[in-house]
Amino acid sequence: MDPAGSIRYGVYNSSMDSEYGCQITWNAGSTTYDFSGRPSGTEADWVDRPVNYVSWGDAARFANWLHNGQLTGQLTGDPAQDAGLTEDGSYELNGATGDEALLVIDREPDATWIIPSEDEWYKAAYHKNDGVTGNYWDYPTGSNTVPTSEAPPGTDMTNGSANYYFFSSFAIGAPYYRTEVGAYDQKPSDSPYATFEQGGNVWEWNEAVINVSYRGVRGGSFYDIFDDYHLHADFRNYYGYPTNEDNNVGFRVAEVSEPGPDIPTVSEWGVVTMALLVLTAGTLVWARRAVAMV
Repeated sequence: MDPAGSIRYGVYNSSMDSEYGCQITWNAGSTTYDFSGRPSGTEADWVDRPVNYVSWGDAARFANWLHNGQLTGQLTGDPAQDAGLTEDGSYELNGATGDEALLVIDREPDATWIIPSEDEWYKAAYHKNDGVTGNYWDYPTGSNTVPTSEAPPGTDMTNGSANYYFFSSFAIGAPYYRTEVGAYDQKPSDSPYATFEQGGNVWEWNEAVINVSYRGVRGGSFYDIFDDYHLHADFRNYYGYPTNEDNNVGFRVAEVSEPGPDIPTVSEWGVVTMALLVLTAGTLVWARRAVAMV
């Protein structure tokens, strides 16, 4: 946390700059963020890899920032003043940072950018409507057989490929661990609705409240024992309290649109790379990449 108080609502975790982190570095002297602490490569090598060490509250704040038009401005820590940036929009957060407060947050009726509900996430990963029949698969590659754990773009043209830990081996080793968004861009590695990396890479928060105290996650990650099982449609998981942050947890956002006959409730999905949190001269900028579903 910035001792000067310019990092508000806990949106930065210093572990982002650790070995398994997304390599976002906070420069205390200038109050800026960049990739200067990266162990190797260029900024371009890191910018499109998923953010991690983010809580459910961080994900909701990012959705609000998109909902509000990606405005620039300084977070003050006063929810009333910050409503047009992160504290209101798709989710009325109003300064909420604790588990109890975040568990009762619901999507607003006029939300435009959202954390997917569990049903929305599931449908995009495992379902395809062929016009008459709704088909479901066990894995988010349109297959009932587990995809191959291997580096992108992958070689398994039957069941697809994914970034998950298998038999004590990373699919993508140090220093990156996580693949760039869309790296498995050839069929059958994408989902039936053409979303990328819904199996492996990072666990992704959804809106579900599970067992009263937890927010749901789905999809498995780059670093879990038995992660081939975690990719399965039957594996319903919660990572923990909505304030939890870890190296294998990130999130995906979706843009709300009018549903059509052959598409899910949401039509544009993006894994949040949150490629660069820039706080320059008191101005907050969150960069993102969206991956088109159709």
